[in-house]
Amino acid sequence: MKNIVFPFVRLLIATIIFWSFSFCLFITVRYYQVGTEGGKAFQTGKGLQELDADVVPFIYWLEFGLYAGIVVGFVYAIVEFLFQKLHLDKLATGLVLLQKSFIYLLMLVLSTNFIVHLIEVQIDRNLPNESGWWIENKVFWLVVGYFVICSLIFSFFKLAKENFGRGVFFNQLIGKYKKPREERRIFMFLDLQASTTIAEQLGHFKYSELIQECFYDLNHVLPNFDAEIYQYVGDEAVISWSFDKGIKDNNCVELFYKFQDRLLKKQKSYIKKFGLLPKFKAGLHGGKLIVTEVGSIKKEIAYHGDVINTSARIQGECNTYNQTLLISEILLQKLKLHKYKLESIGNIALKGKEQEVKLFSINR
Repeated sequence: MKNIVFPFVRLLIATIIFWSFSFCLFITVRYYQVGTEGGKAFQTGKGLQELDADVVPFIYWLEFGLYAGIVVGFVYAIVEFLFQKLHLDKLATGLVLLQKSFIYLLMLVLSTNFIVHLIEVQIDRNLPNESGWWIENKVFWLVVGYFVICSLIFSFFKLAKENFGRGVFFNQLIGKYKKPREERRIFMFLDLQASTTIAEQLGHFKYSELIQECFYDLNHVLPNFDAEIYQYVGDEAVISWSFDKGIKDNNCVELFYKFQDRLLKKQKSYIKKFGLLPKFKAGLHGGKLIVTEVGSIKKEIAYHGDVINTSARIQGECNTYNQTLLISEILLQKLKLHKYKLESIGNIALKGKEQEVKLFSINR
């Protein structure tokens, strides 16, 4: 239930804020006719229908915008969430856009009728709400055009978040990492076990589908543990946390086992489709490193330092000691893993490091 409620609530809050602001901005521009001469657009009700010469207070029209933002934001969140949960976003992009466009047009007609009824009671005026009024109403189609533009803007930010990662796009906009800066972070290198054997068994096309499905399930659990994807490298995912978020509630460890549980829950589906249940191994380490923006043709946030290299080396030791999750002692000391079984692997000489690193295995 947590995996469903929390993501939906976050999306709902974001959509309501976005659409409330958008519609209130539209109302403000129309009311004061920003950029034109001739007074207030809604002063006599023009734009909806001719009313009395009395001025309709701006606050009432602003309430109209808030009503619209709440209703549209709520329905918009439901549609986006259902498309994601039902995997409909995996369909062709053009088909998804057509389906959403039809749903949103229907939503606009129904919600506008509802909101117009609310506002006409509020301002004690007769507004157009007869059957089919919206077909020839110029303002309605103006709202539709504005809605399309705002939807594109919202989709742009959603796409930027999905491609750059949560918070990364905003940090790039404000130039946070134009100059290298030091941060404390935790890294997990997550890799598919027996990947070479599986690739030979399935063939490259089916193997690619397997990795795609696994990472889709990984992304399903990431938001609940404040985790970010740093990179996908073949069949390996590099996951990152700010140090405090990774430590909180043992997020960096809980994520690994929650991902394992999700794969196990879908065991029948994986076996039916691929003939196997994928299993992953991981290495965990944390500390200080440098974060900076690199590249000009393709920009990205890059992490430089011993922490990320050590994390990769720790994951590489999983096969050597037949373990699925290894962690450095330095990071382990910051966690409270009372419900897990911990076993010392010993001081290990990791490739490329002069000093040995003490490692522990974590099991349930």
